[in-house]
Amino acid sequence: MSAANPLILPEDHLFGQHNLPYGVYSTADTPGLRRIGIRYGDHVLDLAAAARLFASPHAELLSAPTLNPLLAAGRAVWTAVRTDARLWLTSPAERERVGGLMVPLADATLHLPFEVADYVDFYASEHHATNVGRIFRPDGEPLTPNWKHLPIGYHGRAGTVVVSGTEVRRPSGQRRAPADPANPGAAPKAVFGPSQRLDIEAEVGFVVGAPSVLGEPVPQGAFREHVFGVCLLNDWSARDVQAWEYVPLGPFLGKSFATSVSAWVTPLEALDAARTAPPERTHELLDYLDDSGAEPGGFDLRITVTLNGHTIAEPPFSAMYWTAAQQLAHMTVNGASLRTGDLFASGTVSGPEPHQRGCLLELTWSGRDAVELPDGKRTFLEDGDEVVLTAWAPGPDGTRVGLGEVSGRIAC
Repeated sequence: MSAANPLILPEDHLFGQHNLPYGVYSTADTPGLRRIGIRYGDHVLDLAAAARLFASPHAELLSAPTLNPLLAAGRAVWTAVRTDARLWLTSPAERERVGGLMVPLADATLHLPFEVADYVDFYASEHHATNVGRIFRPDGEPLTPNWKHLPIGYHGRAGTVVVSGTEVRRPSGQRRAPADPANPGAAPKAVFGPSQRLDIEAEVGFVVGAPSVLGEPVPQGAFREHVFGVCLLNDWSARDVQAWEYVPLGPFLGKSFATSVSAWVTPLEALDAARTAPPERTHELLDYLDDSGAEPGGFDLRITVTLNGHTIAEPPFSAMYWTAAQQLAHMTVNGASLRTGDLFASGTVSGPEPHQRGCLLELTWSGRDAVELPDGKRTFLEDGDEVVLTAWAPGPDGTRVGLGEVSGRIAC
């Protein structure tokens, strides 16, 4: 990148003109003023100031302290704002005018980019679901009978979605007490305390923009009209709390204490070159989930998971069985409405190879096989551990599009 002009980027920059992710930031001189920005290289463009400079009709909604007004405006506005921003940043005649509106990324404090309305998490990786089934049901079928017929999911807690970089406190809760060797037939007992099996889940989140009408399902074909963009997501999980509580109603306190998302939301249009067909369907699907003949619903996202700076997994999102469009169709097929700011996540991303498993539960096979790190072995997370998710996707003409990282450090 040119030292003289932050708007001149190499063609292969992960945050160049083919990306243009949106975020919300503040600066040290005005800490109480949150602004919508677009990341370009290692700088952030003050989008509202640029809109006013060029007399954009969208200046007012871009002056909000969150992305929600832009999300609610709909696809036509999303496309228009993105087209304008690319012109301002790349046209020689325009970029000189916006150069003074660029803030170095290092000088920006990043915030949660949108107000989360509802949060839904799915379970869409066949490899992850199969591994979990083999761990907990070694003598039975790894997949439950319904798994190939619908995207399984649960409703999470929107209020505990936090931006990348937020410390995650180790949660406490009930867990099953160890069996008493002297009384093997005794009924299980509960103990309370900090989770001893704290885990990560490398996931991809989808951010809803335009809402829908209560009682009217949203078909797969309307995916682009409602989903604004994509972000990386870490669904922190207390496996011991989860294992004790989840029968019969599913995850609750073991999942609801924190979910970390990137500070940057990559617009859906930036990932058009990364579209790919999902894995072959092995079961006939009901009409509302049938994606044969539809545009490729998968995304070729290459994720890297590091623990204390060392790579422990590289899960491929292209291997996900259920697509985001199918998930959207399923969670509204009963008439449930979408709201601006809804967030729905893919579930743990895992591939067929051992190094492609997106959580410690799988990587360590429930604690049996420790992960070797320079600073010692890990089965589950220890206090002070830091987990970082990064990812990139193929862009136009051999370029790459980066997704904003998600980081979090475990506090006691």
